[in-house]
Amino acid sequence: MTNTNEAILVVIDAAPAGGIADSAAELIGAASGIGAPVALATSAMGTEEELASALGELGAVKVLVADVDDTALTVPQADAVVAAIAATRPAAIVLSHSIAGRDIAARIAVRERRALLTDVTGLARDDEGITTNHSVFGGNYSTVAAATHSAPVITLRQGAVDVRGEGVRASVEKLDVPASGARAARVTGKTVAENTSSRPSLHTADKVVAGGSALGSEEEFERLVGGLADALGAAVGATRVAVDDGYVSADHQVGQTGVLVSPQLYIALGVSGAIQHLVGMQTSDTIVAINNDPDSPSSKSPTLALSATSSMSCRS
Repeated sequence: MTNTNEAILVVIDAAPAGGIADSAAELIGAASGIGAPVALATSAMGTEEELASALGELGAVKVLVADVDDTALTVPQADAVVAAIAATRPAAIVLSHSIAGRDIAARIAVRERRALLTDVTGLARDDEGITTNHSVFGGNYSTVAAATHSAPVITLRQGAVDVRGEGVRASVEKLDVPASGARAARVTGKTVAENTSSRPSLHTADKVVAGGSALGSEEEFERLVGGLADALGAAVGATRVAVDDGYVSADHQVGQTGVLVSPQLYIALGVSGAIQHLVGMQTSDTIVAINNDPDSPSSKSPTLALSATSSMSCRS
């Protein structure tokens, strides 16, 4: 059941190099399935006209633009969310399960005394209100949660939702943001790390090829994992041990202490299937595990749906 008249407040992340983050499309798409998406952006992401056009194309029916001090971390953005909640009285507040999104979501839940539902893989409605889907315990269980009071604060796992909103002509409004006066860390300098790789972003890629320590060397990792990824147009992922062994940089790590991904296809080369890694990729649509170690969790886990034989065995 969908109440298309109820506002769903969608908090937009900023892209590292400026503008709106890629996660905006799935946040608005997920919100469109349970209500009318109202997007909250900051003036640092673009002009009101630019934001109304870009976010309207993604399905936002209204765009709120807030002026915040971008030299302060988290608190000014939280102030803007509080102001947007007061202005829209939404049925839910949806953020990306990114570092910034998780931080702001926690602050909003405490300030507003609202339920906090994190790492969500899907949004829905039943006769009593909004529900959220979760994949837990290494993908062995799927759970459904709901708030028993107030509009919940929700963080959505990046890549978990395929649905996209229909483009509309969005209205735009400048949002007045009263300062809370809460203390915040301040940014005194910033350097944007440039990614020169032509490969897709791990966070939003439809296909991911990941490798473990079984590859044996940085050269073999690039030859096998990188070569297959390039052939498929996929992003490159890795286990923590592969990163620790120096086969690939830390921004490729998938798992509990790395990136959480939900691609349509996840190919694991020499990955054992340890629970810490499964947490990061368990909601992938199709998982192909290539590992010939019969004692490896990937040979037994129901999460790793397909096993193939190779010359690899691995420890993580």
